[in-house]
Amino acid sequence: MKKVLTFGVYDLLHVGHILLFKHAREKGDYLIAAVQDGGYILKYKPDAKIINTTDERRMMVAGIRYVDEVITYKDVDKDIVNIDFDIFAIGPDQNHEGFQKAIEWCKANGKEVVVIPRTEGISSSLLREFINIK
Repeated sequence: MKKVLTFGVYDLLHVGHILLFKHAREKGDYLIAAVQDGGYILKYKPDAKIINTTDERRMMVAGIRYVDEVITYKDVDKDIVNIDFDIFAIGPDQNHEGFQKAIEWCKANGKEVVVIPRTEGISSSLLREFINIK
């Protein structure tokens, strides 16, 4: 059984997230979605406007039929080493330092890395702008 792993905040859940989960799940037999801990986000980005709690975001993600398991994470590059998976599915915009370190760890440890294309015309940033959340 191939396990696929993906990471994200998933605060303003939208069709782009659903398609990420769908396409990630198509890469294997079991999808683990890691939801970032809200307290951890605020520790490093105190001005971040998180709408839903970590538990609410976990519940929403767990309700998506493509997702088999939901976990919580803090640092992608530190937490990835403790998760049992075969394929790391990322979006093209997940390229900050933590993701770069996680990708390098995957390559060094025999894990496949796949980039799932964005869904054009939708993003959490666009939604925030549309509903005027700064």
